[in-house]
Amino acid sequence: MSNVLITVDDLAEAMLSSRPPAVLDVRWQLGRDDGPEQYRQGHLPGAVYVDLDTELAAPAEPARGRHPLPDVADLQAAARRWGVDALAPVVVYDDNGGMSAARAWWLLRWGGVADVKILDGGVGAWRDAGMRLSKGDATPRGGTVVLAAGALPTVDVDEVDGTDSLLLDARAGERFRGEVEPVDPRPGHIPGAVSAPTSDNLIEGRFRPADELRSRFADLGVDDDRDVIVYCGSGVTAAHEIAALEHAGFTATLYPGSYSQWSSDPARDVERG
Repeated sequence: MSNVLITVDDLAEAMLSSRPPAVLDVRWQLGRDDGPEQYRQGHLPGAVYVDLDTELAAPAEPARGRHPLPDVADLQAAARRWGVDALAPVVVYDDNGGMSAARAWWLLRWGGVADVKILDGGVGAWRDAGMRLSKGDATPRGGTVVLAAGALPTVDVDEVDGTDSLLLDARAGERFRGEVEPVDPRPGHIPGAVSAPTSDNLIEGRFRPADELRSRFADLGVDDDRDVIVYCGSGVTAAHEIAALEHAGFTATLYPGSYSQWSSDPARDVERG
């Protein structure tokens, strides 16, 4: 289907192959803590639950943001607990259009795992296809993956400040405009950024076709000759935007600290509207 997404049928076939993927359940949403319970009530066979707050991020701190990148040694230890093997494929999913699963997709690729895909439509698509769900906790064997940071690019706050790159803000439009701000210190956005809500990458919980995404991003100013940086509130949904950009044939760089880091520094200007 693409180098980003996998369909239910293709995943079901891969699970029966001689080289089945590690399957990771990354159900998480801002303001909710019931991901583990949802997982235990029904998950893809063999899938292992991944805790975004504790396994896909370092502890929050204002100077680094709400979801700083984890230390690569910690990420490797977690990936081995999940049963991820060296040179083996990985599939990630959630129940929110890939919004949280994309964080695992991006992090594992940043750590050097080449074959990571997002299940398009997530657990809902699996269920709608009549596929079996398992309950309780899976017990994976230990994995052998070896990770090294930096296989995907990142920028820090100083590199974002005054950048000539196209800066896409993946948060909801009302947060970009500063009309609401539920979690971060100051409402608004990074000066010069363009509003590009992650939700617009989806239609009925699935990624839009690549040509539609390419047209969407082109309308926002993305082209093959300009560097693109993506941020959101804490670096989670920005990873989804990067996945959508890659599905559309573009490349982009993550600003991991995102607006939670930027807005915590009173020396950094913010814009509203």
